[in-house]
Amino acid sequence: MMADADLDEAKLQLFLQWLQANGGELRGSTIRHCGPSRGFGVFSTSLPAHNNGDGVVMVVPLNLAITPMRVLQDPFLGPRCRALFEEGHIDDRFLIMLFLMVERLRSNSLWKPYLDILPSSFGNPLWFTENELNELKGTTLYRATMLQRKSLQALYQDKVKGLVEELSHSDELQRANSIFWTRALNIPFPHSYDAGILLENNSGDETSKSVNRDPLWVEGLVPGIDFCNHVQEKYNMKTSYEEQDKESSFLGGDYGASVTQDAGILLENNSGDETSKSVNRDPLWVEGLVPGIDFCNHGVDPGSSGHSN
Repeated sequence: MMADADLDEAKLQLFLQWLQANGGELRGSTIRHCGPSRGFGVFSTSLPAHNNGDGVVMVVPLNLAITPMRVLQDPFLGPRCRALFEEGHIDDRFLIMLFLMVERLRSNSLWKPYLDILPSSFGNPLWFTENELNELKGTTLYRATMLQRKSLQALYQDKVKGLVEELSHSDELQRANSIFWTRALNIPFPHSYDAGILLENNSGDETSKSVNRDPLWVEGLVPGIDFCNHVQEKYNMKTSYEEQDKESSFLGGDYGASVTQDAGILLENNSGDETSKSVNRDPLWVEGLVPGIDFCNHGVDPGSSGHSN
């Protein structure tokens, strides 16, 4: 029997071949297994190949992105989901989860090499055993986990089974839900190319006009690039600071972000003009504790609006 490490390597090679056959390119990067229970990750290479000096380390065609538009174009799921989606009974995120579940059932799925290397289990409380969950009893995390489990079960019974009777187990929805929330990215699509939908019935003039418009941001999965949002260590933050324009940027374990003000730190020694410029920018959302206000998130009973002394 093939060892787990050999099996993982075989799956990775099939995925890399699939990615290349569909127009993907690894420029100055590689994808490899990170070890037991760690999955796969993207690593930079010491000698970037075919980089062309533009700093691009990976190229994935938009045709490979899994988006709501792609699901609605699917010959199997599209007819079943389009009316419900247009009427607001299901949302775009649910479409992607449903697509992941259905494609895993298809033995000849185009996406099989990609789906095969996605995680089969996760470390969040939704995947805890009953004994592990019992240790959380009495905590907010336990209540939130049980509510989420019930929500997913209700979603499976109310929506999934009615759309795809072939899906006979709710665990598939739980897995698809975890895959989406750990890997989904905001993907910039040009208006002239929205998975082919915006090109239908468009004239040449309309297409040319769309070139100068801002991109359309669509939430979805991008095979290959979605391996960038996993790190091996709990804290793996890289920070850079540019003195000239007073900007700081960081790349964390899940997503990258850039900030122009960090609780006043970047405003030290700045002139009044520099401070006033930052007022007109979008606010920076920072996670933290606010004494007094933080008492608002505790209720007497779930769903109760009562007060306690």
